[in-house]
Amino acid sequence: MPRPRATTRTIEHPDVAQVSLQQVLEALVDPVRRGVVTQLARAGEEMSCGTFDAPVSVSTLTHHFNVLREAGVIRQYYVGTMKMNALRLEEMESRFPGLLPAILAAAGTETRTALR
Repeated sequence: MPRPRATTRTIEHPDVAQVSLQQVLEALVDPVRRGVVTQLARAGEEMSCGTFDAPVSVSTLTHHFNVLREAGVIRQYYVGTMKMNALRLEEMESRFPGLLPAILAAAGTETRTALR
């Protein structure tokens, strides 16, 4: 009996043109989600879910990825069994100019101040 053919897993992403500023701000208000976005921005490349440094469980981190994806901030896709995450910086910049860089800069300032 032939084995069933494997299908490609796809993940739904919103059109950034349909994302509201409220959605993006609500997604980025959480410090864990800001940390995910900061790590992606610093890396300058895609990162697999298991490579993030986060103070939460895997299931909670999955929830945070979903919130960021649904707000249009990140794009997720599979490479084999790994789920990869990419920052949608160019698309977000087109929709909300300067928003992500400003939030990342403020988050960096907040972190440096807390370390003093």
